[in-house]
Amino acid sequence: MSQPSNYCVESPPKVVVVMVPLPAQGHLNQLLHLSRIISTRGIPVHFIGSTTHNRQAKDRVHGWNPYTTPNLHFHDFQLPQIVTPPPVSTKFLDHLVPTFEAGVHLREPLAKLLRDFSTTDRRVVVVYDSLMGFAAQEASFISNTEAYSFIACSAFSVLHFIWEMMGKPAYEEGGLFPEELPRVSFDDCFSDEITKIITKNSQWSSLGCAGHIYDTCNAIEGKFVNLMAQTQLDKKLWAIGPFNPVTFDSTGSSRHWSLEWLDKQPPNSVLYVSFGTTTSLSDDQIAELAIGLERSEQRFIWVLRDADRGDIYTEEGRKPQLPDGFEERIKGIGVVVRDWAPQAQILGHPSTGGFMSHCGWNSTMESLSMGVPIAAWPMHSDQPKNAVLITDVLKAGLMVRDWACRNDLISSDMIESSIKKLMVLDEGNMMRKNASELGTNIREALSEGGTSAIQLEAFLSHISR
Repeated sequence: MSQPSNYCVESPPKVVVVMVPLPAQGHLNQLLHLSRIISTRGIPVHFIGSTTHNRQAKDRVHGWNPYTTPNLHFHDFQLPQIVTPPPVSTKFLDHLVPTFEAGVHLREPLAKLLRDFSTTDRRVVVVYDSLMGFAAQEASFISNTEAYSFIACSAFSVLHFIWEMMGKPAYEEGGLFPEELPRVSFDDCFSDEITKIITKNSQWSSLGCAGHIYDTCNAIEGKFVNLMAQTQLDKKLWAIGPFNPVTFDSTGSSRHWSLEWLDKQPPNSVLYVSFGTTTSLSDDQIAELAIGLERSEQRFIWVLRDADRGDIYTEEGRKPQLPDGFEERIKGIGVVVRDWAPQAQILGHPSTGGFMSHCGWNSTMESLSMGVPIAAWPMHSDQPKNAVLITDVLKAGLMVRDWACRNDLISSDMIESSIKKLMVLDEGNMMRKNASELGTNIREALSEGGTSAIQLEAFLSHISR
């Protein structure tokens, strides 16, 4: 492990923060953004992980430069070699199970790092992904160290999960959620292997967790955040999202080529299509999506990549195939991106008018904070619940594929219809208006006196007490 040259052991700070992310892109990204926020407030932040995943987090972040950010230090640890099986279509996250299980090998070097800091700093604060629960247990062994769980999901989805585990009627009269909301169970959201990992980490976390941090804000789900606080009276809770930057420099020579293409398009005219880093569409579904996009006659940017594996630098996935002649026929209307795309900046571009998304929470927060409505196509995990929040609670999007049809091939006709509804029809314009207003409210939450700014100050004050 290399120690950054600008870290001064001789004059240690009173409080130091250690970030322990889950080695999956959406989780890495959120905690890296939170690291930037905290580090700019004069508190040193130490981001730990494998050499590969720390590099991945830094290389893929947009809107700021983690390589030159003062007070942010990366600690690279070696993990055993991980062999990742190929992802199987959209089903679960099982191809990442070996990576998640290997994360426990960070336990010993983390424990040593915490003990070292505890001898020089007044308080050591561990912020760990809820699926890295061993970090809370290790923190509990050191008197001046405390741990806070980062929840990488919406409060809305976590409430559903808690309520189902407690066997309570969530949708009956007087229940937790409005009766008119669609009933979406957690059936088929998680495989047995992922469920075991969640359960094990929950047990570890319960031994040393002092509170919870959410990448959300009152503008999106204030009611549900308050309900979460009521269900966990023994824990503190802070909703300080969005973590992602909400403004970007529109100039510079290092801009991605897709942004240059967007510069030439009319306002709100482009549909951005991306299903995250844990999803691989089948060849048949890719063909239907391509036909639907082409027939819609709407401008689009389609990020078409295989799901991430354990090591994105050495384990190559398949190259998804498009119908013959597709890219020639869509010239001037759409573009296909096969490398890493600056998603937040694409969503923040004035030419982007919609987002066809898997509804991962990272993508959802980026889209809503930019005021972009969502065509929801949930794949697994918390995504079906997030889709309901977007479409039925916030009215900031529509459902492309209902969860009840999760095992069906979505036809090009359905895809074309959804795109036109979102991008052309009055119904979509109303969703765009709702999303725009929501984006304004979210950005105001980050400004001085806003709810997220107040929550951030409360958290920093608490850990610095």
